[in-house]
Amino acid sequence: MDPKHSPFVLIARVRVSPGKVDDYLAIAAEADAAVEKTEPGMLMHNFGADPDDPLQFTWTEIYRDDDSLIAHINNPPVQEYGKKHLELAESIEVEIYGALADETVNYLTKTWDEAEIPFKYFRTTDVGYYRESAFK
Repeated sequence: MDPKHSPFVLIARVRVSPGKVDDYLAIAAEADAAVEKTEPGMLMHNFGADPDDPLQFTWTEIYRDDDSLIAHINNPPVQEYGKKHLELAESIEVEIYGALADETVNYLTKTWDEAEIPFKYFRTTDVGYYRESAFK
C-alpha cells in the first residue's frame, strides 16, 4: 500500500453540549453540504447519532488519500464548522485508521495539538487491503 495514495477512515467523536443538539445538527448539515460540493476526495461523509447517548455523535469519513484530508482540514466551510463547534460542543476526538504518509501524520499531529483536539492514529499493519477499483 502506498501510504500517501491509499484510502483511509477517519472517525471523529463529538459530544454536544446539553440543549444544543438542534443547533449542532444544523451546523453539521451545513458543513456536510459544503463538503459534498467542494471535496471530490471525500468518498463518504456521515454524521451518526449514538443510540445510547443523545449528546454523542460520530463523524465517519472515508478519504481517497492524504491530500484529500489536508484539503478537508483547510476547506473554509470546515474551518467555519470548527469555530461553531467550539460554541456548541463539549468535545471532539479524532481517530484515523489506515495508511498515511509520515509527513501527513506529522502535519495532523501538529495541527490538532495546536487546536487541542485529541488525535489517535491506528497505523495499518501488514494485514488488510483495499480494492483499488473502488477508489478511482
